[in-house]
Amino acid sequence: MPKKGTRSKKDNNMPDWQENNIPDYLEVQRTRVVCNADAPIHVYIYMLLSFHVFASVAYDHLLKVSNTRVLLLMGVDNSVSVDKFCKNFKIDIKRLTEDDMEFDMIGVDASIANAFWRILIAEVPTMAIEKIFMADNTSVIAYEVLSHRLGVIPLDADPRLFDHISENDVPNERNTIVYGLHVSCEKGSQRITEGSQLSMASPGQSGDKQKTFTSFGQSQKDILDKPFGVKFKDITIARLGPGQAIELEAHAIKGIGNVHAKWSPVATTWYRMLPEVVFLKQIEGDEAEELVKKCPVNVFDIEDLGNGRKRAVVAKPRACTLCRECVMGPSGEKIQLRRVRDHFILKCLRYCAFIIALNFHSNVLIRGVGYCFSLLVTIESTGALPPEVLFTEAVKILEEKCGKVISELS
Repeated sequence: MPKKGTRSKKDNNMPDWQENNIPDYLEVQRTRVVCNADAPIHVYIYMLLSFHVFASVAYDHLLKVSNTRVLLLMGVDNSVSVDKFCKNFKIDIKRLTEDDMEFDMIGVDASIANAFWRILIAEVPTMAIEKIFMADNTSVIAYEVLSHRLGVIPLDADPRLFDHISENDVPNERNTIVYGLHVSCEKGSQRITEGSQLSMASPGQSGDKQKTFTSFGQSQKDILDKPFGVKFKDITIARLGPGQAIELEAHAIKGIGNVHAKWSPVATTWYRMLPEVVFLKQIEGDEAEELVKKCPVNVFDIEDLGNGRKRAVVAKPRACTLCRECVMGPSGEKIQLRRVRDHFILKCLRYCAFIIALNFHSNVLIRGVGYCFSLLVTIESTGALPPEVLFTEAVKILEEKCGKVISELS
């Protein structure tokens, strides 16, 4: 027994609402979004996140003020503070590979997850081809279409090694990468597919014999850890017939996705709230088997209780897409689907989804993942930077934005 006047340590298995001393149903409303068969309930401000920011901020303030006062009367501190955020905030990495990253952000508001999502898509800089100097093009592809295809090819170049270039700046080794492409199909030969010969050209220095249309005052070898090139070698740019040729020089510069989608460093970044599946009553027998068959993503499984008895259990709750098939029909009243308000799953993938749009009218052969948006975080890198580095850069940008706001307010 604890001494008089002291608090016992919190039991790890004790639910939060027992520590907070508020009824279970109020704690569910405070920390969860319940998805009924017809529509979600207890959504509050989260339903407004897709609409106007200013309206949602004002409405959120009114709700938090009223909810905080009600909870204070019940002895629960629901206010927002830096100390509470630092105590509750956690990042749990679920999967990290060369191509994708999936992790959980726990103890944050939806606005924080949304901020990272927007920064990753539109504000983390990368390198992309911006200017094309066409020397020869006798293929069937028009100049504009060929230039567009080159612009959206993912480049294997670290943007952190380069500076931004303005309209008045002269291209140099610190703000521009020069790529060269010279391929031809001889007369009488078979048609060829050109797609892997876009390589970095070496601009001649002042006084050297001109190798490209552009000359730099200094070599780029000093800043190269590895030769620059394209990330994927299986991207088909054009197919050349006998007697056709393409010769060009391409300039890649640093930019952000807010200016053009070709500078977006991620193919797909999405997040969603952690799903939660709760049995209000046990489901047994044939009803349990019917429930398992009903779920399209195999969230449920059968547990053998012995003596011919069996019941349904939740096997893979993270896989739940909240399609709500399980809450429709006779067993719907025994199941409750929820989303955890402050637990977001983020995911990052590495393939370039933007180029998929070209597949409808061209021979672009690149793997891709379709765009998805829901509230866990996933990041898909286009290949220039690993997904974990992209998220680190996003954190730095958000920190810089917060610093600017604080300096303006002070």
